[in-house]
Amino acid sequence: MIKFIHTGDIHLGLKFNNVSFDREKAILRRREIWNTFERIIEYAREKEVDFLLIAGDLFEEAYFTIGDITRVRDNFEAVGNINIIISAGNHDYRGTRSLYDKIQWPSNVTIFGGQAIEKKEFNELNTIIYGYSWATNQIYDNDLLKNLGQIDTTKNNILVLHGDISHNSNYLPLNLQDLKNLNMDYIALGHIHKPQILADNIAYCGCPEPLDFGEEGERGIIEGTIVDKKLDIKFLPFSKRKFIIREVEVDENMNYLEIIERIKELSQGNREKDFYRISLKGFLNRNIDIDNIEKDLEDSFYHIELINNTIWDYDLEVLEAENKDNIIYYYINAMREKGLDDPVVKRALYLGLEVLLKGRE
Repeated sequence: MIKFIHTGDIHLGLKFNNVSFDREKAILRRREIWNTFERIIEYAREKEVDFLLIAGDLFEEAYFTIGDITRVRDNFEAVGNINIIISAGNHDYRGTRSLYDKIQWPSNVTIFGGQAIEKKEFNELNTIIYGYSWATNQIYDNDLLKNLGQIDTTKNNILVLHGDISHNSNYLPLNLQDLKNLNMDYIALGHIHKPQILADNIAYCGCPEPLDFGEEGERGIIEGTIVDKKLDIKFLPFSKRKFIIREVEVDENMNYLEIIERIKELSQGNREKDFYRISLKGFLNRNIDIDNIEKDLEDSFYHIELINNTIWDYDLEVLEAENKDNIIYYYINAMREKGLDDPVVKRALYLGLEVLLKGRE
Protein backbone atom coordinates (compact mmCIF):
# COMPACT_ATOMS: atom_id res chain seq x y z
CA MET A 1 0.00 0.00 0.00
CA ILE A 2 1.06 3.58 -0.67
CA LYS A 3 -0.54 6.71 0.76
CA PHE A 4 -0.42 10.15 -0.80
CA ILE A 5 -1.74 13.69 -0.56
CA HIS A 6 -2.38 15.64 -3.76
CA THR A 7 -2.26 19.43 -3.59
CA GLY A 8 -1.34 22.33 -5.84
CA ASP A 9 -2.24 25.91 -6.76
CA ILE A 10 -1.22 27.10 -3.31
CA HIS A 11 0.16 30.42 -4.64
CA LEU A 12 2.47 31.19 -1.75
CA GLY A 13 3.50 34.85 -1.77
CA LEU A 14 0.42 36.12 -3.60
CA LYS A 15 0.04 39.86 -2.99
CA PHE A 16 -3.76 40.11 -3.47
CA ASN A 17 -3.41 43.36 -5.37
CA ASN A 18 -6.72 43.16 -7.25
CA VAL A 19 -9.21 42.14 -4.60
CA SER A 20 -12.24 43.83 -3.09
CA PHE A 21 -11.12 43.49 0.53
CA ASP A 22 -8.81 45.94 2.24
CA ARG A 23 -5.02 45.86 2.45
CA GLU A 24 -4.96 44.68 6.05
CA LYS A 25 -7.03 41.60 5.19
CA ALA A 26 -4.89 41.02 2.08
CA ILE A 27 -1.71 40.93 4.18
CA LEU A 28 -3.37 38.57 6.66
CA ARG A 29 -4.61 36.38 3.79
CA ARG A 30 -1.05 36.08 2.49
CA ARG A 31 0.08 34.78 5.89
CA GLU A 32 -2.89 32.41 6.06
CA ILE A 33 -1.86 30.76 2.79
CA TRP A 34 1.56 30.11 4.28
CA ASN A 35 -0.12 28.70 7.37
CA THR A 36 -2.30 26.37 5.29
CA PHE A 37 0.73 25.18 3.32
CA GLU A 38 2.44 24.29 6.58
CA ARG A 39 -0.73 22.65 7.90
CA ILE A 40 -0.79 20.43 4.81
CA ILE A 41 2.77 19.33 5.49
CA GLU A 42 1.94 18.66 9.14
CA TYR A 43 -1.14 16.69 8.12
CA ALA A 44 0.96 14.62 5.71
CA ARG A 45 3.37 13.88 8.56
CA GLU A 46 0.57 12.88 10.93
CA LYS A 47 -0.97 10.58 8.32
CA GLU A 48 2.46 9.10 7.52
CA VAL A 49 1.90 9.42 3.79
CA ASP A 50 4.52 8.20 1.35
CA PHE A 51 4.10 11.03 -1.16
CA LEU A 52 3.09 14.68 -1.13
CA LEU A 53 2.21 15.48 -4.75
CA ILE A 54 2.31 19.19 -5.68
CA ALA A 55 0.76 19.82 -9.10
CA GLY A 56 2.17 23.26 -9.85
CA ASP A 57 1.77 26.88 -8.77
CA LEU A 58 3.29 26.24 -5.39
CA PHE A 59 4.31 29.89 -5.26
CA GLU A 60 4.11 33.21 -7.11
CA GLU A 61 7.44 33.68 -8.90
CA ALA A 62 6.95 37.45 -9.22
CA TYR A 63 6.68 37.99 -5.47
CA PHE A 64 8.85 35.20 -4.04
CA THR A 65 12.29 35.66 -2.51
CA ILE A 66 15.26 33.50 -1.59
CA GLY A 67 14.06 33.72 2.00
CA ASP A 68 10.65 32.42 0.95
CA ILE A 69 11.98 29.47 -1.05
CA THR A 70 14.34 28.63 1.82
CA ARG A 71 11.33 28.49 4.13
CA VAL A 72 9.67 26.07 1.72
CA ARG A 73 12.83 23.95 1.65
CA ASP A 74 13.05 23.88 5.44
CA ASN A 75 9.45 22.69 5.71
CA PHE A 76 10.13 19.85 3.29
CA GLU A 77 13.34 18.89 5.03
CA ALA A 78 11.52 18.63 8.36
CA VAL A 79 9.47 15.70 7.00
CA GLY A 80 12.33 13.84 5.36
CA ASN A 81 10.46 10.53 5.48
CA ILE A 82 7.87 11.88 3.01
CA ASN A 83 8.70 12.05 -0.69
CA ILE A 84 7.85 15.53 -2.00
CA ILE A 85 7.04 15.54 -5.73
CA ILE A 86 6.78 18.87 -7.61
CA SER A 87 5.66 19.55 -11.17
CA ALA A 88 5.98 23.31 -11.56
CA GLY A 89 3.19 25.27 -13.28
CA ASN A 90 2.76 28.64 -14.97
CA HIS A 91 3.13 30.78 -11.81
CA ASP A 92 6.20 28.97 -10.46
CA TYR A 93 7.60 27.85 -13.84
CA ARG A 94 11.13 26.46 -13.87
CA GLY A 95 12.79 28.91 -16.23
CA THR A 96 16.43 29.92 -16.45
CA ARG A 97 16.19 32.11 -13.33
CA SER A 98 13.84 29.90 -11.32
CA LEU A 99 14.08 30.01 -7.56
CA TYR A 100 13.76 26.23 -7.64
CA ASP A 101 17.35 26.19 -8.89
CA LYS A 102 18.79 28.77 -6.50
CA ILE A 103 19.03 26.51 -3.44
CA GLN A 104 20.04 22.96 -2.52
CA TRP A 105 17.05 20.69 -1.94
CA PRO A 106 16.98 17.76 0.51
CA SER A 107 17.02 14.23 -0.88
CA ASN A 108 13.29 13.70 -0.27
CA VAL A 109 12.34 16.42 -2.79
CA THR A 110 11.92 15.74 -6.53
CA ILE A 111 11.34 18.70 -8.87
CA PHE A 112 10.74 17.59 -12.44
CA GLY A 113 12.37 19.32 -15.41
CA GLY A 114 10.80 20.98 -18.41
CA GLN A 115 12.13 19.20 -21.50
CA ALA A 116 9.79 16.20 -21.45
CA ILE A 117 7.85 14.09 -19.00
CA GLU A 118 10.34 12.55 -16.58
CA LYS A 119 9.96 9.69 -14.15
CA LYS A 120 11.30 8.88 -10.72
CA GLU A 121 11.27 5.31 -9.44
CA PHE A 122 10.70 4.44 -5.82
CA ASN A 123 11.50 0.74 -5.86
CA GLU A 124 10.96 0.22 -2.14
CA LEU A 125 7.38 1.44 -2.63
CA ASN A 126 6.90 -0.32 -5.99
CA THR A 127 5.97 3.05 -7.47
CA ILE A 128 6.95 5.19 -10.44
CA ILE A 129 5.98 8.85 -10.49
CA TYR A 130 5.93 10.82 -13.72
CA GLY A 131 5.97 14.60 -13.97
CA TYR A 132 6.78 17.69 -15.99
CA SER A 133 7.60 21.28 -15.00
CA TRP A 134 6.79 24.28 -17.15
CA ALA A 135 9.84 26.16 -18.44
CA THR A 136 7.78 29.23 -19.41
CA ASN A 137 4.53 30.81 -18.24
CA GLN A 138 2.51 29.72 -21.28
CA ILE A 139 2.36 26.48 -23.27
CA TYR A 140 0.16 26.42 -26.36
CA ASP A 141 0.81 22.95 -27.77
CA ASN A 142 1.13 19.64 -26.04
CA ASP A 143 2.90 16.59 -27.40
CA LEU A 144 4.10 15.48 -24.01
CA LEU A 145 1.94 12.40 -23.66
CA LYS A 146 3.00 10.98 -27.03
CA ASN A 147 6.54 10.39 -25.78
CA LEU A 148 5.69 8.93 -22.42
CA GLY A 149 6.91 5.45 -23.29
CA GLN A 150 5.84 2.06 -22.01
CA ILE A 151 4.13 1.92 -18.60
CA ASP A 152 5.20 -0.84 -16.21
CA THR A 153 1.80 -2.06 -15.05
CA THR A 154 3.32 -4.22 -12.31
CA LYS A 155 4.09 -1.02 -10.41
CA ASN A 156 1.99 1.85 -9.07
CA ASN A 157 2.11 4.60 -11.69
CA ILE A 158 1.27 8.22 -10.87
CA LEU A 159 1.42 11.26 -13.15
CA VAL A 160 1.68 14.78 -11.68
CA LEU A 161 0.87 17.53 -14.17
CA HIS A 162 -0.19 21.17 -14.29
CA GLY A 163 -2.46 21.79 -17.25
CA ASP A 164 -5.86 22.65 -18.68
CA ILE A 165 -8.40 20.09 -19.92
CA SER A 166 -9.23 22.09 -23.03
CA HIS A 167 -8.63 22.00 -26.78
CA ASN A 168 -7.92 25.73 -26.95
CA SER A 169 -5.77 26.88 -24.06
CA ASN A 170 -2.51 28.73 -23.51
CA TYR A 171 -1.91 26.68 -20.38
CA LEU A 172 -0.78 23.23 -21.47
CA PRO A 173 -3.95 21.94 -23.17
CA LEU A 174 -4.81 18.39 -22.18
CA ASN A 175 -7.26 15.87 -23.59
CA LEU A 176 -9.17 13.88 -21.00
CA GLN A 177 -9.42 10.77 -23.16
CA ASP A 178 -5.67 10.84 -23.80
CA LEU A 179 -5.11 10.91 -20.05
CA LYS A 180 -7.48 8.00 -19.54
CA ASN A 181 -5.58 6.00 -22.16
CA LEU A 182 -2.31 6.24 -20.24
CA ASN A 183 -3.22 3.40 -17.84
CA MET A 184 -1.95 5.40 -14.88
CA ASP A 185 -3.13 4.39 -11.44
CA TYR A 186 -3.61 8.06 -10.59
CA ILE A 187 -3.21 11.38 -12.41
CA ALA A 188 -2.80 14.37 -10.09
CA LEU A 189 -3.69 17.57 -11.93
CA GLY A 190 -3.24 21.23 -11.09
CA HIS A 191 -4.18 24.59 -12.64
CA ILE A 192 -7.96 24.57 -12.17
CA HIS A 193 -8.73 25.98 -8.73
CA LYS A 194 -12.03 24.17 -8.29
CA PRO A 195 -11.62 20.58 -7.03
CA GLN A 196 -12.89 18.12 -9.63
CA ILE A 197 -12.76 14.35 -9.89
CA LEU A 198 -12.81 13.86 -13.66
CA ALA A 199 -12.58 10.06 -13.72
CA ASP A 200 -11.97 7.25 -11.26
CA ASN A 201 -8.23 7.93 -11.39
CA ILE A 202 -7.98 11.58 -12.57
CA ALA A 203 -8.56 14.65 -10.42
CA TYR A 204 -7.90 18.33 -9.98
CA CYS A 205 -7.17 18.96 -6.30
CA GLY A 206 -8.12 22.64 -6.60
CA CYS A 207 -6.49 25.30 -4.45
CA PRO A 208 -6.33 24.61 -0.69
CA GLU A 209 -7.27 28.23 0.04
CA PRO A 210 -9.70 30.25 -2.12
CA LEU A 211 -8.17 33.46 -3.41
CA ASP A 212 -11.18 35.67 -4.18
CA PHE A 213 -14.93 35.74 -4.76
CA GLY A 214 -14.46 33.84 -8.01
CA GLU A 215 -13.65 30.76 -5.93
CA GLU A 216 -16.78 29.85 -4.02
CA GLY A 217 -17.33 26.46 -2.41
CA GLU A 218 -15.13 24.07 -0.48
CA ARG A 219 -11.40 24.15 -1.09
CA GLY A 220 -8.89 21.61 0.16
CA ILE A 221 -6.68 18.65 -0.77
CA ILE A 222 -7.09 15.11 -2.06
CA GLU A 223 -6.07 12.19 0.09
CA GLY A 224 -5.53 8.81 -1.52
CA THR A 225 -4.25 5.27 -1.23
CA ILE A 226 -3.31 2.57 -3.72
CA VAL A 227 -3.63 -0.98 -2.41
CA ASP A 228 -2.92 -3.89 -4.77
CA LYS A 229 -3.41 -1.52 -7.73
CA LYS A 230 -6.79 -0.36 -6.39
CA LEU A 231 -7.13 3.38 -5.96
CA ASP A 232 -9.17 5.13 -3.31
CA ILE A 233 -9.29 8.95 -3.20
CA LYS A 234 -11.34 11.48 -1.25
CA PHE A 235 -11.54 15.24 -1.19
CA LEU A 236 -10.73 16.78 2.19
CA PRO A 237 -11.84 20.40 2.92
CA PHE A 238 -8.84 22.22 4.33
CA SER A 239 -9.24 25.99 3.92
CA LYS A 240 -9.29 28.44 6.79
CA ARG A 241 -11.88 30.68 5.12
CA LYS A 242 -14.48 30.56 2.35
CA PHE A 243 -15.79 33.12 -0.11
CA ILE A 244 -19.59 33.15 -0.12
CA ILE A 245 -21.89 34.91 -2.59
CA ARG A 246 -25.61 34.98 -1.84
CA GLU A 247 -28.79 36.84 -2.77
CA VAL A 248 -31.11 38.33 -0.18
CA GLU A 249 -34.55 39.50 -1.23
CA VAL A 250 -36.11 42.55 0.41
CA ASP A 251 -39.41 44.32 -0.15
CA GLU A 252 -40.72 47.85 0.17
CA ASN A 253 -42.38 47.10 3.53
CA MET A 254 -39.11 46.18 5.27
CA ASN A 255 -37.49 48.80 7.44
CA TYR A 256 -33.78 49.37 8.09
CA LEU A 257 -33.47 46.96 11.03
CA GLU A 258 -35.52 44.25 9.31
CA ILE A 259 -33.15 44.26 6.35
CA ILE A 260 -30.15 43.93 8.66
CA GLU A 261 -31.77 40.99 10.44
CA ARG A 262 -32.66 39.34 7.12
CA ILE A 263 -29.01 39.46 6.09
CA LYS A 264 -27.86 38.08 9.45
CA GLU A 265 -30.18 35.10 8.98
CA LEU A 266 -27.90 33.66 6.30
CA SER A 267 -27.08 30.10 7.29
CA GLN A 268 -24.19 29.44 4.92
CA GLY A 269 -20.62 29.67 6.15
CA ASN A 270 -19.26 31.21 9.30
CA ARG A 271 -19.84 34.94 9.75
CA GLU A 272 -16.84 35.22 12.08
CA LYS A 273 -14.27 34.08 9.52
CA ASP A 274 -15.65 33.92 5.97
CA PHE A 275 -15.84 36.53 3.20
CA TYR A 276 -19.43 37.42 2.19
CA ARG A 277 -20.73 39.24 -0.85
CA ILE A 278 -24.48 39.78 -0.56
CA SER A 279 -26.60 40.90 -3.49
CA LEU A 280 -29.79 42.63 -2.40
CA LYS A 281 -32.72 42.31 -4.77
CA GLY A 282 -36.38 43.26 -4.69
CA PHE A 283 -38.00 46.59 -3.87
CA LEU A 284 -36.43 49.02 -1.44
CA ASN A 285 -37.89 51.90 0.52
CA ARG A 286 -36.37 55.07 -0.90
CA ASN A 287 -35.42 56.31 2.58
CA ILE A 288 -33.06 53.39 3.32
CA ASP A 289 -29.32 53.90 2.78
CA ILE A 290 -27.58 50.66 1.73
CA ASP A 291 -24.11 52.08 2.49
CA ASN A 292 -25.12 52.59 6.12
CA ILE A 293 -26.48 49.05 6.33
CA GLU A 294 -23.14 47.68 5.12
CA LYS A 295 -21.28 49.70 7.77
CA ASP A 296 -23.65 48.55 10.52
CA LEU A 297 -23.08 44.91 9.51
CA GLU A 298 -19.30 45.09 9.70
CA ASP A 299 -19.22 44.13 13.38
CA SER A 300 -21.30 41.01 12.66
CA PHE A 301 -19.17 39.67 9.77
CA TYR A 302 -15.44 39.13 9.27
CA HIS A 303 -15.98 40.66 5.83
CA ILE A 304 -19.14 41.73 4.05
CA GLU A 305 -19.88 43.50 0.78
CA LEU A 306 -23.38 44.55 -0.25
CA ILE A 307 -24.30 44.80 -3.91
CA ASN A 308 -27.46 46.86 -4.39
CA ASN A 309 -29.60 45.33 -7.12
CA THR A 310 -32.86 46.60 -5.65
CA ILE A 311 -35.41 48.84 -7.31
CA TRP A 312 -36.69 51.98 -5.59
CA ASP A 313 -40.21 51.65 -4.24
CA TYR A 314 -42.52 54.40 -5.53
CA ASP A 315 -45.68 55.91 -4.01
CA LEU A 316 -47.86 55.39 -7.06
CA GLU A 317 -50.74 57.57 -5.81
CA VAL A 318 -48.42 60.53 -5.31
CA LEU A 319 -46.82 60.01 -8.72
CA GLU A 320 -50.23 59.85 -10.42
CA ALA A 321 -51.34 63.05 -8.71
CA GLU A 322 -48.13 64.84 -9.72
CA ASN A 323 -48.26 63.68 -13.33
CA LYS A 324 -51.94 63.92 -14.23
CA ASP A 325 -52.53 63.33 -17.94
CA ASN A 326 -48.86 62.91 -18.94
CA ILE A 327 -46.98 59.75 -19.99
CA ILE A 328 -46.11 58.75 -16.44
CA TYR A 329 -49.78 58.84 -15.42
CA TYR A 330 -50.87 56.74 -18.41
CA TYR A 331 -47.97 54.31 -17.94
CA ILE A 332 -48.90 53.62 -14.30
CA ASN A 333 -52.53 53.04 -15.21
CA ALA A 334 -51.62 50.75 -18.11
CA MET A 335 -49.48 48.61 -15.80
CA ARG A 336 -52.20 48.57 -13.13
CA GLU A 337 -54.50 47.00 -15.70
CA LYS A 338 -51.97 44.21 -16.23
CA GLY A 339 -52.06 43.46 -12.49
CA LEU A 340 -49.43 44.67 -10.04
CA ASP A 341 -49.81 41.48 -7.99
CA ASP A 342 -47.66 39.86 -10.66
CA PRO A 343 -44.01 40.46 -9.55
CA VAL A 344 -42.86 40.59 -13.17
CA VAL A 345 -45.37 43.32 -13.98
CA LYS A 346 -44.47 45.23 -10.84
CA ARG A 347 -40.76 45.05 -11.60
CA ALA A 348 -41.41 46.22 -15.16
CA LEU A 349 -43.47 49.14 -13.84
CA TYR A 350 -40.75 50.29 -11.46
CA LEU A 351 -37.96 49.91 -14.01
CA GLY A 352 -40.02 51.90 -16.49
CA LEU A 353 -40.65 54.60 -13.92
CA GLU A 354 -36.93 54.92 -13.24
CA VAL A 355 -36.35 55.56 -16.96
CA LEU A 356 -39.25 57.99 -17.30
CA LEU A 357 -38.40 59.96 -14.19
CA LYS A 358 -34.73 60.14 -15.11
CA GLY A 359 -35.68 61.35 -18.58
CA ARG A 360 -37.90 64.04 -17.07
CA GLU A 361 -35.01 65.24 -14.91
